[in-house]
Amino acid sequence: MLLATAIVIIFVLTSRSSSLEIRNFSPYMLILLAVPIFIAGQRYLQTKCKVYELTSERLKTTEGVFSKVTDTLELYRVKDIETRQPFLYRLCGIENVQLNTSDSSSPFVLIEAIRHHVGLADKIRNQVETIRQQKGVREIDVE
Repeated sequence: MLLATAIVIIFVLTSRSSSLEIRNFSPYMLILLAVPIFIAGQRYLQTKCKVYELTSERLKTTEGVFSKVTDTLELYRVKDIETRQPFLYRLCGIENVQLNTSDSSSPFVLIEAIRHHVGLADKIRNQVETIRQQKGVREIDVE
């Protein structure tokens, strides 16, 4: 957004210039405005089309705009849960939850921009403990 504002300001300043070459160049500067708009739109679609579903035994992640890909993580494979809240996320009341797992296909699962008051990390931790007790699974770290 800051980049788009800077491009508009430069466009206004160059369009008022007395030099003919600079005035002829200024419309091309607006084309540069399309780049940050495209990047923001792409990021919005990626975020909007990513769905997390937490069941009693699994975490399903579905992502994709046109083609969908679903990744399933068995909850008993979760080794550690981290919550991360950068400064801007704290201002917005959101957080990232990172799951460190023993799954070889996805050793790290990052759940981005979740509302802090949801308490997702605690819900996942409680469900991990419940499913481990039900299945009789214990974690052993071999080094």
